[in-house]
Amino acid sequence: MTRLLGYVDPSDPRFVAAILTITFNPLFWNVVARWEQKTRKLSRAFRSPYLACYSLGAVILLLNVLRSHCFTQAMLSQPKMESLDNPTAYRMGLVLLGVGSTFVLSSFFALGFTGTFLGDYFGILKEARVTTFPFNVLDNPMYWGSTANYLGWAVMCLLCAQSEM
Repeated sequence: MTRLLGYVDPSDPRFVAAILTITFNPLFWNVVARWEQKTRKLSRAFRSPYLACYSLGAVILLLNVLRSHCFTQAMLSQPKMESLDNPTAYRMGLVLLGVGSTFVLSSFFALGFTGTFLGDYFGILKEARVTTFPFNVLDNPMYWGSTANYLGWAVMCLLCAQSEM
């Protein structure tokens, strides 16, 4: 474990920003969604549960852009692991990105916008549980896909940063 910690600089402000956005984003959207479920204040403010859900979804997407930016900047500024400096590691990063993107995008298409962005907290429910791909392969495919995307991107960022040096 101590050997691995040599590859992380926790004092780097970009690393701290990445940790903060990674932590803040799900905390924010879960608190807001549960608040909406209990009070219906967003639905009343927007005069429509759909408009309120679309607005929260837009905020979540913007927060995800910020999180991805902070993550990328942190990866580019961290110490590099020479053992990952090879074409096989880069290809593995590409495979992880491909698999992750497949799970994320197919989850989105199966759930739709309101299903993806917490529509159930706004009273917007699907007629039946979604059991088609990717939900017939994995529980929580969007989370697993997102994790694979960030892992793949991390491996690829390590190699991109090394080639720029």
